[in-house]
Amino acid sequence: MKTVFSLILLCLVATTNLVAAKTPGEVEVGSVLREATMLGLSGPSRQLSQYRGKPLIINVWASWCGPCQQEMGSLERLARSKTGQQVTLIGISTDDYPEAARAFLKRYPTSFSHYIDQQLLLENMLGAAQLPLTLLVDAQGRVLAKHVGAQQWDSPQALRFIGKTLRLKP
Repeated sequence: MKTVFSLILLCLVATTNLVAAKTPGEVEVGSVLREATMLGLSGPSRQLSQYRGKPLIINVWASWCGPCQQEMGSLERLARSKTGQQVTLIGISTDDYPEAARAFLKRYPTSFSHYIDQQLLLENMLGAAQLPLTLLVDAQGRVLAKHVGAQQWDSPQALRFIGKTLRLKP
């Protein structure tokens, strides 16, 4: 009985570690994002640090991701909202092929900039083990929150969460 209990406990610990596993080089909540070059998908390439000085919302997506497709419209509405005017919103595709990502953007058009991360540098740094992933980042580049899964980003609850987390004017 003692051996069985020990084996069950060992399996639980191993499973917990797998669930809590981080992506290689992941920047945790509370830490500052490292510098990275972002390859332009819907505009020119940029350095991540060029977005410092204003709160930033980063949405990590892929063309094949159903939940990413579901939330893209709400991200566009967020970008056009009063809250969205106080932040910068960018998208990062984890697609292997730029053609697939561009086709996604034609199907789900947005007014904000998108980048592609074919080398997984940003995916790993941001912690995008699951998609979609949305990060709220302060003006100094510090990650304040990460949300995994689709969200209606223009809903009253989401707008309150964004405003409170990024300390925006109501």
